[in-house]
Amino acid sequence: MKEKLALLKLIADETRLEILNLLMREDSYVEKLACELSLTPATICYHLKKMEAAGVVNCARSQFYMIYSLNRDIFDRPLMELIRKEQPVVDEEEKYRKEVLAHFFKYGRLTQIPTQRKKREIVLSEIARAFEAGRDYSEKEVNEIIHRFHEDHCFIRREMIAFGMMTRDNDVYRVT
Repeated sequence: MKEKLALLKLIADETRLEILNLLMREDSYVEKLACELSLTPATICYHLKKMEAAGVVNCARSQFYMIYSLNRDIFDRPLMELIRKEQPVVDEEEKYRKEVLAHFFKYGRLTQIPTQRKKREIVLSEIARAFEAGRDYSEKEVNEIIHRFHEDHCFIRREMIAFGMMTRDNDVYRVT
């Protein structure tokens, strides 16, 4: 419930709402957003970094610019799902899994990579859910998907292969 409240507080800012509205129309970069909102690039950058850390927006490099896009997964969920209080978990294994994910993920982003094998496997399996099973991916596509969760996409990709969650054959990746 704390994460949901933090997310609502994050977007309860006029400037951030205006940025989100612009990003709903099209992906953009700092200077363009600053120009459209008549704000300084530093102000836009400040808000985008907060939103990126919370997982509300995604960021990808395109030539000389960092292009920001809306994380539609968060906003495609119904408001009722966002504010609904979670039911108690009966299954102990599922309860442990949720505790691990709550500890290592904040707003959909991996805050740190667990050192314990079991916890790392839980975290990697959560990231693997972002992939379509049986579909072939290029290394660039894999890196982009993993980057939504954590900056070190190379390490996470190698770990997913080591845990048998992903295979690599002739630079073609597939989630098993």
